[in-house]
Amino acid sequence: MVIMVISSTRPIIRLAESCLRSFAKLGGGGPGAWWLAILTVGPLLGSLITEPAAMTIASLLLGRQFYERKPGPALAYGTLGLLFVNISVGGVLTHFAAPPVLMVAAPWGWNTSFMFRHFGLAAVTGILAVNAVYYLAFRRRFVDLAKSATAQTQVPERGNERPIPVWVTVGNLLFLTLIVLVGHYPVLVIGGFLFFVAFVEVTADYQSELSMRTPILVGFFLAGLVIHGGLQQWWIAPLLGRLNELPLMLGAIALTAFNDNAAVTYLATLVPGMTLGMKHAVVAGAVTGGGLTVIANAPNPAGQSLLGRHFPDGIAPLGLLLGALPATIILALCFIFIS
Repeated sequence: MVIMVISSTRPIIRLAESCLRSFAKLGGGGPGAWWLAILTVGPLLGSLITEPAAMTIASLLLGRQFYERKPGPALAYGTLGLLFVNISVGGVLTHFAAPPVLMVAAPWGWNTSFMFRHFGLAAVTGILAVNAVYYLAFRRRFVDLAKSATAQTQVPERGNERPIPVWVTVGNLLFLTLIVLVGHYPVLVIGGFLFFVAFVEVTADYQSELSMRTPILVGFFLAGLVIHGGLQQWWIAPLLGRLNELPLMLGAIALTAFNDNAAVTYLATLVPGMTLGMKHAVVAGAVTGGGLTVIANAPNPAGQSLLGRHFPDGIAPLGLLLGALPATIILALCFIFIS
């Protein structure tokens, strides 16, 4: 909860936006360049600033730089599905950013070094691969968007906002780093958060109002999994214990589509005697299936609320499923063959 609060502050978000703007300019600053930058760098940033923060930033930028240009239903749903899948996978480079990884990090003793070595290459390769496939599939549509008379080449600058001094941004980053490092010591987390609140008050002219509601709800949700998830051990342990690695991964993908992926990985921690390969399979499956539905990954509802206005009839579940399915298949193959 504390990590999400700090990550959603104005200095952190503006820093992330600046990074994405730099990558987009390397490609010319057109809609295709922004599309690639947001869907590549944005999800990977989620491993540092948490997946909900990455989803918020990526959705806001996609709305201004892409969806306002009316890309058409196929490209619109393909982009939404790709966003949800990439955000779900992009958080596996560290042990604290993705809720499904967070649920297993302590019970299984997985740290950031472990996650980067066992999941990093497959995740980065998969995100690059699916972005390339989708881009090539819709390349003609991107050309049309670039030629559109209403297309803008850059995200509008926020001239009415006061520039943020470097020392304020560095201060927020230091507090975020501190909370990550002392995450297993509640007293230090609470104390560090109180000092951060004081820092925000002192630098209020450069900060946004602290967003507490969503992080608290996510915190209660994850706490509820810990409290009530143990009651599911009687049926989940025998079921998962009988599956081999590949069926276990495919089963995790299917279960994730109808349950939050953090619930799937938490229930896996209740299964005794799982091998490292089985643990890898269930986590890989849970994060891979995180874009098939809105409820499959905790940050997805945030993306839905920010981008839903660009879909006249609302976001159709079947459209999201079809948009995310190719990316899910490609990333599943990456986790199977790159490990």
